Amino acid sequence: MGSTGTEADFEAFYAASSRRLLGHVYAMVGDLAEAEDALQEAYARAWQRWGRVSAYEDPEGWVRTVAYRIAVSAWRRTANRLRAQLRGAGSEEVPGASPDRLAVIAALRAVPAEQRRVIVLYHLVGLTVEEISAETGTPSGTVKSRLARGRRALAGHVSEYADDLQEAMTHV
Repeated sequence: MGSTGTEADFEAFYAASSRRLLGHVYAMVGDLAEAEDALQEAYARAWQRWGRVSAYEDPEGWVRTVAYRIAVSAWRRTANRLRAQLRGAGSEEVPGASPDRLAVIAALRAVPAEQRRVIVLYHLVGLTVEEISAETGTPSGTVKSRLARGRRALAGHVSEYADDLQEAMTHV
């Protein structure tokens, strides 16, 4: 977005990115309500700092990172409630999401959080290892390791995608 920091710029940024970011954050956290809450708060923070955020090279990455951190904080505060909810809850649906995508998101819930995050950023968001490293503040070797381990863990939960995931491991 432009560096003017105007209300119109923010509205355009929100309109262009909100649906996509909801999909990203939902895939990272595995709970639609938590994703919506975290993303709403992240956009509110972006608006408060729009003069600075709009000048960043990747304002969308900033909002995604803030939303993820907000969600992690919420998880820490409500860990017991979430565990009980995840054990008994059915899949929550993102409007327009395909059954295959919902199956992958459900399987992502079983992958450790840091592995899930890099899998989502790499495969769903389309970031490179270097971009993930910059966004998460994690060395690129660690990102590659988390991708490989996460894919193996995910393949165990999504057997129909196992061959594709194993093949993809060789491309990182």
